[in-house]
Amino acid sequence: MKLHHAAHQALRGLSAHPTWLGLALLGIAIGVAAVVSIASLGESARALVVGEIEGLGAETVVVRPGREPKGLADIPDLLLTQSLTMQDVAALQRRENVPHLQDLMPTVFLPGLVARKTESFRAHVFGGDANFFKKALSLEVKEGVVFSKEEIRAKRRVAVIGSRVRDELFGGAQAVGKRITVGGVKFRVVGVFAPAGQVAFFDVDRAVVVPYTAAQAYITGTRYFNEIALRFKSPEYVARGVRDVAATLRERHRLGPNDEPDFNIVTQQALVRQVATIVDALTVFLIAVVAVALVVGGIGIMNIMLVSVTERTREVGVRKAVGATDRDILLQFLLEALLLTVAGGIAGVVGALGLSYLAARAVARFTALDWPFVVPWGTVLLAVFVAGMIGLVFGLYPAWKAARKDPVAALRHE
Repeated sequence: MKLHHAAHQALRGLSAHPTWLGLALLGIAIGVAAVVSIASLGESARALVVGEIEGLGAETVVVRPGREPKGLADIPDLLLTQSLTMQDVAALQRRENVPHLQDLMPTVFLPGLVARKTESFRAHVFGGDANFFKKALSLEVKEGVVFSKEEIRAKRRVAVIGSRVRDELFGGAQAVGKRITVGGVKFRVVGVFAPAGQVAFFDVDRAVVVPYTAAQAYITGTRYFNEIALRFKSPEYVARGVRDVAATLRERHRLGPNDEPDFNIVTQQALVRQVATIVDALTVFLIAVVAVALVVGGIGIMNIMLVSVTERTREVGVRKAVGATDRDILLQFLLEALLLTVAGGIAGVVGALGLSYLAARAVARFTALDWPFVVPWGTVLLAVFVAGMIGLVFGLYPAWKAARKDPVAALRHE
């Protein structure tokens, strides 16, 4: 029997039993939808994370205290180590040490509660350089100005705030020239950033930036920095710059060639690779877990096909009586299983992409994240292919059982 005739017979057989057809389709569709949905959300998360990290710019490098964390156990060491000082900053600023450095910003993390009179707001507060922060994240100043290097050196109590901080503390009133309280200390607002939302996982609209010198002098009372951000002239100088920074700090900290550094340097490219690897590994793990649903769907296909073979015993006998061979019967039932699983796979893909699109729109609408919708075409094609293979594998035994039926006994079957 020719293949197109076998396919025609398979379609007739399927259309004659819509109830079990729908059940079989549903089992495979759910499995494929689960796999494709996880893959789509994983790709979306990967694109979001990578995009946010790259928002800092490829020319930006961050130096943090403590050795490079290898796991969660190293996080306390990173937070508590006090290895970055003003002397380190001065050494990094020397042209002979780091020739391609354009600018840097020492950073001091501060308590997040800011207040004005009876109003208070939980913000992202840090001591740094507002001009560096503005350039690194490509921000605009809507009102006033950013404080200058001279004001940093003079430890002036000035601040630049985000648009939401301005709205929460001042409402519609003018903020520039007014005072806010940070860590129990009064600071005068000199500028307001234009609304920018989430940039590199940082909500700029909730930011409060004060001079790092003032933060150390009036709030923390320490001489250490939580990190130092550096910008090089262009991304091509980053690799050389990282080596220069490492050599300078090792010399400053009197570390020998075999000593483990008490600092770690994070580049945007390395961070992108690390995060992408973590997201990809998590996605693969979740896909492996939900792929069990495909196996369950395959078992459902086999059970339904066995029931179908039993119900259609007389049909098999009639076909054999008019000349159909065992091969013809085997091919027909295999094609039925294949068509079932491929159709279920396509339905699952359509449903999964629809749900993923709605989820992306919902996240983007109700959060500050610009969650993208990504179609994982590789996973889509693989899922449909695997669904077809499941149809062939799990449909083989019912098809073989139908092909092996004795025509005389089949004709006598009621």
